Amino acid sequence: MHHRHHAHHPSARPQGAVRSPLGELEQAFLALAHRVEPLTLPAQLVCDEPDRAAWPVDVVRTHLAHPSTRPELRERTWREVVRRAHELGEPWDVVAVAMTVPVLRRMLARLARPAHLERAEVEQEALAAVATSLHTVNPGMERVDRELFRAADRAVHRLVYAACRRARRETTPAATDLNRLCAAPQAECGEPVDELTVLAQAVQAHVVDVTEARLIARTRLEGEPMHRLAAEHGVSVRQLYRHRSAAEQHLAAHLRRQLQDR
Repeated sequence: MHHRHHAHHPSARPQGAVRSPLGELEQAFLALAHRVEPLTLPAQLVCDEPDRAAWPVDVVRTHLAHPSTRPELRERTWREVVRRAHELGEPWDVVAVAMTVPVLRRMLARLARPAHLERAEVEQEALAAVATSLHTVNPGMERVDRELFRAADRAVHRLVYAACRRARRETTPAATDLNRLCAAPQAECGEPVDELTVLAQAVQAHVVDVTEARLIARTRLEGEPMHRLAAEHGVSVRQLYRHRSAAEQHLAAHLRRQLQDR
């Protein structure tokens, strides 16, 4: 008999904790597995000699991920989960995506992610790719799970590539011009000024507004993470990146004009 029942029970979220997209999905998945009438699958899908006819979905996932599970058992379990997601919809679509979480965690842990790219954004991109692929993949195909993981892998690598390009684009004009202007002696006092003073002068000149200047100062100069500010403003991290990029383009043009006038 096989008794690898090491599924995790849902736990209360610590007050003030920020849960990742993978964590949010995991919580929803475990709630399905540990409700009064747990969501179950036939145990024989994933085990030759199960101790009961049906297991909660989190126990099935534990067996699915275990190295000793034979490939053919893993194959038929994935096919059944994807089939149910296609034919029955909720909550099986949630279960199907949640079945990928253990592999996604390992995949994202190995990902070379640039420091300015939030982990939550990468997780969300991976989950969105899996969910999209889930609706189009053929449940009868060989290694259906591999197709879901490939979709996630492609999506996160595209995101990382775009983030690296954006970082190179963003840090060149505004940051360089800001550093040059700060190092140049000011006409009024003959001394260099700091970045915050330059930002304050840009606000006074109506180049950026106070909110934009604070966003640039807190993320660029003070190193605050974008996800914290996104939560404060009630917008997505991606929206905030776009907002900062637009403000920095205005600032860069203003700084170049100032440098040319010197």
